[in-house]
Amino acid sequence: MLDLGLAIGHHLIIFALFGILAAELVLVRRGISLDVITRIARVDIWYGVLAAAIVIVGFCRAIFAAKGWAYYSHNAFFWAKIGTFLLVAVLSVPPTIQFIKWQRAGGAPSGSEVSRAQKFLYGELVLFAFLPIFAAAMARGYGEF
Repeated sequence: MLDLGLAIGHHLIIFALFGILAAELVLVRRGISLDVITRIARVDIWYGVLAAAIVIVGFCRAIFAAKGWAYYSHNAFFWAKIGTFLLVAVLSVPPTIQFIKWQRAGGAPSGSEVSRAQKFLYGELVLFAFLPIFAAAMARGYGEF
């Protein structure tokens, strides 16, 4: 039952994180108002909270659930998934900093600032797509070493 609960929680949190990333992609546009910037900053806080929850629930799942740490720790796709998730986290930092700066400035950001933030968000999205690919391969035993 623990395995099922952790799996369900892990997947729901991942879908929620993806939803937040999609929302940020929709909201970050040229000519955005201070109200939208404030909304993006609030949404981005949840992005960080959910990312931390994914790591916590994911490692609990890897350690305490059915397959156990021995299965995951010796799987290249597990480590690829962890590495990719870390890259997504690194790419999320510049937009977060930008959102904070925009909010403090109290005005519309320049087109180049918006474009830069969008590039990072799209980079996150591209890498995010690899996570279920690695997870599916890992779950089927590929990548074991």
